[in-house]
Amino acid sequence: MDSRTVAVIRTTFKAVAAQEDGVQRLARSCYSILFTEYPALRDFFPAAMDAQRDRFVKAIGFTLDRLEQPGELLPFLAQLGRDHRKYGVLPEHYVAMCSSIKTAMRLSADTEIWTDEVDRAWDEGLKMISDTMVGAAEKETTPPVWGGTVLESRAVLRNLRVVRLRLDQPMRYAAGQYVSVQVPARPRMWRYLSPAIPANAEGEIEFHVRAVSGGWVSPAIIDHTAVGDQWQLGAPLGGLGVPRNPKRKLLMIGCGTGIAPLRAQLMTMAQRRANPHVHLFVGGKHPCDLYDMDALSELAVANPWLSVTPVTEQDENPWWYTESKPQENIWPGIAPRRTGAIAKVVAKTGTWADHDVQIVGSPSMVQTTKFRLMASGTQAKNIRHDPLF
Repeated sequence: MDSRTVAVIRTTFKAVAAQEDGVQRLARSCYSILFTEYPALRDFFPAAMDAQRDRFVKAIGFTLDRLEQPGELLPFLAQLGRDHRKYGVLPEHYVAMCSSIKTAMRLSADTEIWTDEVDRAWDEGLKMISDTMVGAAEKETTPPVWGGTVLESRAVLRNLRVVRLRLDQPMRYAAGQYVSVQVPARPRMWRYLSPAIPANAEGEIEFHVRAVSGGWVSPAIIDHTAVGDQWQLGAPLGGLGVPRNPKRKLLMIGCGTGIAPLRAQLMTMAQRRANPHVHLFVGGKHPCDLYDMDALSELAVANPWLSVTPVTEQDENPWWYTESKPQENIWPGIAPRRTGAIAKVVAKTGTWADHDVQIVGSPSMVQTTKFRLMASGTQAKNIRHDPLF
């Protein structure tokens, strides 16, 4: 698209977003129109639509911000298209969705700003998005959905569980990517999880799941997952598993279960003959949140190119943590635990301008860490994280 078309699309969206409750009303209007005009599509969506509407708004915002960055946008849309195969989405469904988005935009915008030029611009933009997603889906030869049988469901903390499955056929994914999962207790609700181990010929896959307060899927996984349960998994997504320059030193920063995609990459690197130096900062609120230190210790001892620094915001564990292990565990190959916000600790530890950087955690943690690194001299182009939704 030319710059004029991009500017028209962005201006219209910003005008709608500037209204009171603008983007939320836009999302509600879009799905209301979709389900009214195409009632058969209602079955593709969960009964509770709050999370779906929120993801829709964030995906639209992410896309509009990158309309002039095809190298970043088109792979993202292609991945979404491959992922949407799990719903049974057909090309005509994209037509219906695009029509609903455009109608919702037109109804949400002030009448005087919706000109013929605006109408054409949105047609062009939505066609580019749908054509990219449909094209990627049609070219894909992998299954739209993998089935998985739970082999192990192990409680690590009261709100964190390690789940290991065997897939009905092996999945090829790059260590660092993530997949969507659907569990028996929450049909038609998909949650994104990152495998904590590399892909393997046996089709085994492991997830680390922490319950999100107010969430639908993660608490169900924590409370109801049992050996023998049948899960469904969508196609792999994300770009953290593709290093930009294997010769550059690497800084990894992960909080909570964000350690999973980083650990999977470290396990993959451990199988190679040579690697650049990697410094991993692993964080949590309490010392008990450093739940995977034994595995990281084994990796650090066996691989001299890896340095690991644990960081927690507090020195004391929460009242409910009753394990008899000592407060300060000493792990072979691991630096002493440091106290503080992980973004501050990393930024103060050294200069990372000569490193490629990966950050995994909550959106607020990722943004804060990214800004602090940039303020201390790290270029934005060297910092990677997956879309924050």
